[in-house]
Amino acid sequence: MDHPKANREQERMAGKHGALTAWRRWGPYAAERSWGTVREDYSGNGNAWDYFPHDHARSRAYRWGEDGMAAICDRYQILCFALAFWNERDPILKERLFGLVPSEGNHGEDVKEYYFYLDSTPSHSYMKWLYKYPQREYPYQRLVEENQRRGGRGPEFELLDTGIFDDDRYFDVFVEYAKVTPEDMAVRVTIHNRGPEAAPIQLLPHLWFRNTWVWGPRTLTEPSIVLEESSPGGDVLLADDSSADPLSNLPFLYRLGPRRLIVPAGGEPLFTNNETHMQRLYGPQARSRSPYVKDAFHRYVVNGETGAVDPTRKGTKACVRLRAVVPPGGSVVYRFRLTGDEPTPNPVGEVDAIVEERRAEADAFYEDIHPARATADERNVQRQAFAGMQSGLPPAPIARLDPQHALAPSQLDAHPVHARQVGVPLVRGLGPRLPLHAAGPRRSGLRQGAALAAPLRAVPAPVGPAPGVRVGVLRPQPARARLGGLARLQHGPHPQRQG
Repeated sequence: MDHPKANREQERMAGKHGALTAWRRWGPYAAERSWGTVREDYSGNGNAWDYFPHDHARSRAYRWGEDGMAAICDRYQILCFALAFWNERDPILKERLFGLVPSEGNHGEDVKEYYFYLDSTPSHSYMKWLYKYPQREYPYQRLVEENQRRGGRGPEFELLDTGIFDDDRYFDVFVEYAKVTPEDMAVRVTIHNRGPEAAPIQLLPHLWFRNTWVWGPRTLTEPSIVLEESSPGGDVLLADDSSADPLSNLPFLYRLGPRRLIVPAGGEPLFTNNETHMQRLYGPQARSRSPYVKDAFHRYVVNGETGAVDPTRKGTKACVRLRAVVPPGGSVVYRFRLTGDEPTPNPVGEVDAIVEERRAEADAFYEDIHPARATADERNVQRQAFAGMQSGLPPAPIARLDPQHALAPSQLDAHPVHARQVGVPLVRGLGPRLPLHAAGPRRSGLRQGAALAAPLRAVPAPVGPAPGVRVGVLRPQPARARLGGLARLQHGPHPQRQG
C-alpha cells in the first residue's frame, strides 16, 4: 500500500530533505535523571548514589550530562530545553524524576514516577511524551522510609500505593515536539485535569546551557541567554554561544549560534546561571561563582525568594513561568517554538498545524512497519516500544579531564569521533524496514521501563519482533492494569489501585 505522505519520513532517512545527521541534530538526548550516576561520580570510593543524591540535583551543576522532564538537546548537549512543573503543594519544583537508590529502595534502584514515551520517528520529526503529575503533595520522604522499613522483604512500596492518585487527582501532561526543519521545533503541551475539582498548575519551560566553562585549568567564556523581546505577542528568549569558547575535544568547530525560544504572552521570564549553589551544599563559608545559581527557580517559585533570580534578565539558564487553574475534566494547551531559523510572522500560531502534519507523517511511517495482522492494541505496543528505544541516552563521554574517568589511549580508537562528547547518538539499525535508534547504555535503573508504557498483557505470538530486535517477556496482567490498558493510553489512563 502506498502512503503518499508517508514516506516523507522514509525520505528524511534517505537524506532527501537534508542530511539525516542534520535532522538528528536535535532529539531526546538528555535524561530525566542524571543525579546519582557514574557520569557525575568523583567520589573516592565510587559511591555515585551518595556522592550526587537527588537532593543535590537542583543546586549542583552537572558536568557531563543534563536532565529534565521531556528534555531535548542538540547532539553535543550544548543547549537544553525541558519542562518543569509545580502543583503549588510540592516542596520541590518538579524539574527531574525522583527515585530510590539501592540504600533506599526495597529492591535496589527504582523510579517513583509515571512517565511514558508515546511516539517518535527515527528523525525525531515528531515525538510525544506523557507524565502523570499528582495534584497532592509528592511523598518524597514516605517513599524512602517505607521502602527502607521493608528491608528487601515483600513488594516495593510504589507511588501508587501512597494514595496520591486517589479520586483521580492528577494531571496528564502530554508534550509533543514537531520539527519544521532540522533547526526549527514546534512544541505543544496539553495538560488535562483528571480530578473532580479545579486545580492549579505552574508550567516552566526551561532553556539552559550545559556548564562547559568551569571544569578546566582556566574558566572559559560563557554563552548567554537574554530576553530579546517582551511584548503583547509573547516573550522571546535568545540563547547564543557565538562568543563562547567551543568544545575543545572535537576535531572541528562546533557552535549552535543564535537560537530563540518563543513563548506566548502572559508568562514571567526568569533568569539565573547554571552554576552550583556552593553555600547550600558546602556551608556558609563556601562561595558560589555567581549570586544567581542553578536552584534559583525553585527558590523563587516554591520558597518565594525574589532575590534568587537575576533582575537584569540575562544568564546561562532561563525559563518563563506560566500558571493556569484547570477545571475538572478540562484541559489547557501551551504552544512554544524553539528555532535557529529566522522566525516566521506567526511562530506560535503555526504550532498546531505543524504538530498535526508531522503526526500524520508518523502515522503513515509506522503503518508500513506494523505487521499486517496486528490489532490496534498490538500496533500501539510496538509503536510505543520503538518510541522508548529512540529516547536513549548516548554513550558516556570519554574525554574526561580527570584521569579517574579517562580511557587509555589504546581504547580511543574503538570509539567513533562523534562519540567523544556527551549528546551524540550512536546509530544502529534494528532490522529490515525498522527505524534506527540510539544505541548505548540506557538511562539507569531509575528508568521506568517506559518503552512499553505500563504493565500490560503479553503480546500474542503472531506479533513477534523483527530481526535484530530483542524484547523482554511481559508479565501477564489483568485487562485493567494498574495504569490502565495501553489502548487507552493516548487518552490518559487513570491510575487505579489494586484491591
